[in-house]
Amino acid sequence: MSPLHDAVLSWYADHQRDLPWRRPETSPWGVMVSEFMLQQTPVTRVLPMWEAWMERWPTPADLAADEPGEAVRAWGRLGYPRRAQRLHAAAVAIVEVHGGEVPATYAELLELPGVGDYTASAIASFAHQQRHVVLDTNVRRVFARVESGVEFPPASITRAERSLAEDLLPHDDTAPVWGVAVMELGALVCTAANPTCDVCPVAGLCAWRLAGYPAYDGPVRRVQTWAGTDRQCRGRLLAVLRDADGPVHRSSLEATWEKADQRERALAGLLTDGLVRQVGPDTFSL
Repeated sequence: MSPLHDAVLSWYADHQRDLPWRRPETSPWGVMVSEFMLQQTPVTRVLPMWEAWMERWPTPADLAADEPGEAVRAWGRLGYPRRAQRLHAAAVAIVEVHGGEVPATYAELLELPGVGDYTASAIASFAHQQRHVVLDTNVRRVFARVESGVEFPPASITRAERSLAEDLLPHDDTAPVWGVAVMELGALVCTAANPTCDVCPVAGLCAWRLAGYPAYDGPVRRVQTWAGTDRQCRGRLLAVLRDADGPVHRSSLEATWEKADQRERALAGLLTDGLVRQVGPDTFSL
């Protein structure tokens, strides 16, 4: 192994978090559920939801047999509820096309609803122990700093980034561990704000540190807002529908958001996305 591989893998062996979807006994379905849930959602919020989800729907067939609305309801406040809808659709496809077993190849995974390049690579690597480049935000930031000497990676993945990640991917059976180890390093040590370089296992190899921590000079990095957005409005409407025992009257939805035009736009979007259905002239449900 190279000094970089050795340092990161040794650090991971000693400092990895005990997350249930990383345990050897976890099924590929359990890994897949975690990857859907972890998209733009912190681990601390995902942990209890993952446990509850796996207890209720331990296999793709269990989820596929239930209504899509129940998946959205169980998603709770994880955010981006279309992920629940797509995970349900993926479960249906797994049952219908793959006999209820999460496919092992990148190409087959990529054909599932809601599965893109990152998710297909992550499932193939972490669930099936295959050799794939897994580039999430944490991994990209570590590589940008350690190898490229810049504070942050570009807004979107570049060909140069992917080529670098391919070059760094081990050719032996440590490749799947390497992917999750770099991810963990970015999540716990090489964080976006306030990285703890004094405890970093690759501080002596980090090009960004050796260059004196040059400040990011690329395009302005967008900061996501929440208050007052359509996303917040959609979340409020879904919360009312999720907590109800049956259909909800329009008046209950109106009480959650005072801006009528934004509320109607959000409701129309939820109907179009299939997250909400109209069951009467003025009643709605998941």
